[in-house]
Amino acid sequence: MLIDSHCHLDFPDFEAERDDLVARAKEAGVAQMVTISTRVKKFNQVVEIAEKYENVFCSVGTHPGNADEELDIGTDDLVRLTEHPKVVAIGEAGLDYHYQPEKAEAQKTGLRRHIAAARQTGLPLVIHSRDADDDMAAILQQETGEGAFPFILHCFSSGADLAKTGVELGGYVSFSGILTFKKSDDLRAIAADVPMDRLLVETDAPYLAPTPYRGKRNEPSYVVNTARVLAEVKGVSEAEIADITTENAFRCFSKMTRV
Repeated sequence: MLIDSHCHLDFPDFEAERDDLVARAKEAGVAQMVTISTRVKKFNQVVEIAEKYENVFCSVGTHPGNADEELDIGTDDLVRLTEHPKVVAIGEAGLDYHYQPEKAEAQKTGLRRHIAAARQTGLPLVIHSRDADDDMAAILQQETGEGAFPFILHCFSSGADLAKTGVELGGYVSFSGILTFKKSDDLRAIAADVPMDRLLVETDAPYLAPTPYRGKRNEPSYVVNTARVLAEVKGVSEAEIADITTENAFRCFSKMTRV
């Protein structure tokens, strides 16, 4: 059994075949999925998908690329929406200086609001961080000092120092198909150092399909390929990494039920 801890089933890429996609995931051994919100103002679309499928859960939040569009959404709004039984996480929120460094201040504001919601609800914050290691580490350290909160460094592709900081602060590190890419030796070295009890796997579908599907549209069933490489990196069997990452997911997404 595996859990795809991060995908985007509401994206148009899946509109025509969502039933088949969920079925393929189950056949591949991916028993549950968390579909992640990128805009609170489109949260209804995300939660409707989670309601339709027993084995799909969701989050609520604003992607950093959309942070400037949703500055009118406060912590209280996020907390209120987590009351839905299918919402098991906050986010994804964070910092992305690769594509939109000009939105840094809006991103920081949004991130801190999401952190406050995670702290209040006890639900994990799904963190997007790209080319922002120093600022992300500083915010995590400062905010944790004001009160611990659960979080996931999702689709990890940052440096070893941020991974270390995340683990030291009690967070989880989630690896996507990037882990399987030929030139990802540095990332595999980071994964080798992450403690077993802090590992998660994900697809970030429809993006970042793992080898041998690289360049194609990603989907939750492909998380099996990422888990296989992670098992090799950690020197354990595929069955062991499946058990480990699944138990970690249920611990992290404490509100998610086993189905």
